[in-house]
Formats: sequence, C-alpha cells, structure tokens
Amino acid sequence: MRIFMVEITAPSQAEAERLGRALVEERLASCANLLGGMRSIYRWKGRVHEGKETLLLVKTVEAALPALVERVRSLHSYECPCVAAFPISGGNLDYLAWVAAECRPHGRDASQSGGPD
Repeated sequence: MRIFMVEITAPSQAEAERLGRALVEERLASCANLLGGMRSIYRWKGRVHEGKETLLLVKTVEAALPALVERVRSLHSYECPCVAAFPISGGNLDYLAWVAAECRPHGRDASQSGGPD
C-alpha cells in the first residue's frame, strides 16, 4: 500500500485544526501535523497576495486520496485550496504500517491505536 504526505494550507490555526481533526476522525488520514507561523506569497486572479497561513502535513494512503481531497474542498474556506500529495518512498516501516492501518478510505471500522504522530 502506497503512503502519501499531503500538504494543505489554511488561512488560520483554527481552520487548520478543524480540517486536520475531520480528516483523522473520518479515517481519511492517520494524523495531521500543524505548522503555524507560515507566510505565503502567491498570485491569485491576476494579483500578487501575501498573508499568514498554517500548514498541515497529513499522512494517508493512496486509496484515501480522492475522498481526502474532496473532503478538504468541502470544508475549506478557500475557493481553490492547496492540497498536494507526495508519495513517501521510504522511512520507518513500522510507522508507515501504522499510517496504513489507521486510514479507512471507505469508512470501515478498525481498532483504536495509540500510535505516533
């Protein structure tokens, strides 16, 4: 099973927390790390903008990606939110197995785990 790290930006810490919690509670992701204090410069609708954002790094499985993207789109305040997925090519195999075990892209139930972030 392929594991992915997904980058999601949010306009505030509160929105990032809400997004991360929803994805984990719905088992679309095993965990979400929030990194505040990010500053972004971007072009949107012909103008350059600048502002504070919070970055979420979410771990998930390939099978959950379509549902995860759609869930973020439905919950996010941005018209076109950043949701970019990157495959994880290596790492702690026990951790990657935990990520896979905690994601249930089709809403199946699984045992509770006190695993790492």
